[in-house]
Amino acid sequence: MVLFLLVIIVAVALGIIGAVAHGLLWLLVIGAVILVLDLVYAGWRWRRSGRTAQR
Repeated sequence: MVLFLLVIIVAVALGIIGAVAHGLLWLLVIGAVILVLDLVYAGWRWRRSGRTAQR
C-alpha cells in the first residue's frame, strides 16, 4: 500500500511539473502513464486477493 501511494504522489508531482514548466509536456505524459499503470496494478492485486481457496 505504501508503494502504491508513493507512486501516486510521484505521478501527480510529475504531472504538475509537466503542466507548469514550459516545454516539459513529456513529464505530464509520463506522470499520466505512471498513474494509469499504478491504478491497473492496484486493481489487479485487489481482484486477485479477493479470491478464496476452494477445497
